[in-house]
Amino acid sequence: MWNSSSPYEFLLLAISEVYELQILLFVVFLMLYLATISGNLFIISAVVLDHHLHTPMHFFLMNLAMQDIGQSSVIIPKTMANFLMNTRDISYSGCVAQVLLFLFFLASDISLLTVMAYDRYVAICRPLHYDSVMNRRACLRMVGFAWICGLLYGVLHTSATFANPFCSNIVSQFFCEIPQLLKLVCSDLYLIEIGAVVLSISVVLGCFIFIIISYVHIFIVVLRIPSVEGKQKAFSTCIPHLTVFSTLVLTGCFAYLKPTSSNTPSHLDIIFTVIYSIFPPMLNPIIYSMRNKDIKDALSKLLGLR
Repeated sequence: MWNSSSPYEFLLLAISEVYELQILLFVVFLMLYLATISGNLFIISAVVLDHHLHTPMHFFLMNLAMQDIGQSSVIIPKTMANFLMNTRDISYSGCVAQVLLFLFFLASDISLLTVMAYDRYVAICRPLHYDSVMNRRACLRMVGFAWICGLLYGVLHTSATFANPFCSNIVSQFFCEIPQLLKLVCSDLYLIEIGAVVLSISVVLGCFIFIIISYVHIFIVVLRIPSVEGKQKAFSTCIPHLTVFSTLVLTGCFAYLKPTSSNTPSHLDIIFTVIYSIFPPMLNPIIYSMRNKDIKDALSKLLGLR
């Protein structure tokens, strides 16, 4: 039995016992991480350096890129280090920090995507009031609200999870994930975390409904625009946001709503975890740079392309 009264470390899932395969996984995760960091840094640099992008929409996009960098940096570097050094341990404090920061950045993403939906609603449905509603102070408050909500969400779940005594230190996942940690709890105190999960689902569902209602109003207004060019311009600013939000929601649903293995997770479980935790931060810059003409022009100038 593991001494739950004096926890020092957790043992994460070893995806493979073959060291050569671990080196291959290290290279794969390194490529994913470099793609995520470089793509989001390009977005941040383009918004900061190009004065044409000093708008509320691109200010929110820059914050989204910062959150994506943080989310991927919480998981991937530690996973790569374990692959490279052929280890699977993580300290107790490191596990707490990983849970807190991952949930912090993930919840901030959802909050910011909700704010961005409101920004698109005001821009398209209330264009005459856009400058007064989405002024600098309002944008700073909305972004601050998104970050604070993410922090409160992370603190709530982290404190509820680690307030429980653990009967084992073997985590059946390659990072500290709350559903796997709750399997190690040896008391009924995990009901506190279940209550926190129910509350979180209610909040996320509220954000989802708000975004859907916003886009219903947006599409009604866009369809009334007489010119084809006007419709295309309006859709070009909405489709990337909808795509990013859909990617986050769908990957999360696949990861948590599918049947899970009772003991050791299957390869399919691990793949779904990688998809929901690593792929959205990497895909977001690609989605926005492909569908947003202003971002493409700014990135072309930044990279010295014609």
